[in-house]
Amino acid sequence: MKEQFKAFRFLVSALAISAALSLVCFAQQTSGNQGNRVQVPKEISADKVAALVAEWTRAKDYTKEYLDAMPEDGIGFKPSPDIRSFGNQMVHLAGGFYFMTKPIFGIDAPYDPRKMEEMPELKKDKAALTKTVMDSYDLVIAQIKKLDAAKLDESITLFGIKMPRHIAIAKAFEHQTHHRGQTTIYLRLKGVKPPPEKLF
Repeated sequence: MKEQFKAFRFLVSALAISAALSLVCFAQQTSGNQGNRVQVPKEISADKVAALVAEWTRAKDYTKEYLDAMPEDGIGFKPSPDIRSFGNQMVHLAGGFYFMTKPIFGIDAPYDPRKMEEMPELKKDKAALTKTVMDSYDLVIAQIKKLDAAKLDESITLFGIKMPRHIAIAKAFEHQTHHRGQTTIYLRLKGVKPPPEKLF
């Protein structure tokens, strides 16, 4: 009986310690996330155009956080010699928008996307790079705002493939997500903590 009581006391003590440690970890995690708390919308609009504008605006803001996080001397940084630099990843992201503006929106791009990665001012100048990338988002957002919902379902041709316009817009969105995501490791290797996920 005495041994059973000792075992019971040991179990209760272990559970108490475990609960206390859990509370401490939770408190630290919560306090650590206070500065990273994102304002989440209570509802996503059922209006397709408004919802697209909101998503692209969020993506623009998120990409800006990545650009802001990278130090000036990291613009030309390459984790490996055979891949794009941080700056070129961002320029390629913007160039993707410009490549797709003609088939998706029927307008000419302000830059030739095939030559953007060779523009010297975008290789080292963080301010010029940031402006170019933000301008590319602004162009897409402005064109989406001009659409009505019916045009989202219209058939267009992108990369020789017929598809609804909203799918082509989704492909452009996927492209920027892919290349922004690739730069996460660039920030880590430069000793910079990447921005927290911005899902909403």
